Amino acid sequence: MTATRTVPEGGFHFAPGVYRYSAGVAAEPGFALERVRFAEPVPLARGFARVAELLEAAGRPKAAFAACELRSPAPFTEEGFAAFNRAYGGVLAGWGLFREGGLNPVARSNVCPKYDPRR
Repeated sequence: MTATRTVPEGGFHFAPGVYRYSAGVAAEPGFALERVRFAEPVPLARGFARVAELLEAAGRPKAAFAACELRSPAPFTEEGFAAFNRAYGGVLAGWGLFREGGLNPVARSNVCPKYDPRR
């Protein structure tokens, strides 16, 4: 079993996973994880901008971003998924979330349709 690591400025700890996501998160004592859901899906960049606005309005640092649930409009190709993860990881890196050794503390789920909806 892998020991959890802490994101003290974010108020949570995580189980290390892979580059794209952690294996899970939990609040540190004195903190709580709060789920926010957008009423309508938004593109990734706009979603991150809205998350940043919400965190700022709550007086929390971007490092408090502990998890997300993503919805894709269509299945990815391998190349498309790699490009998506570079963009996603770039935001997290810019927010200072990656830990020593390149560990990503953010838990994530990905959901996309099994078939291309344009068919």
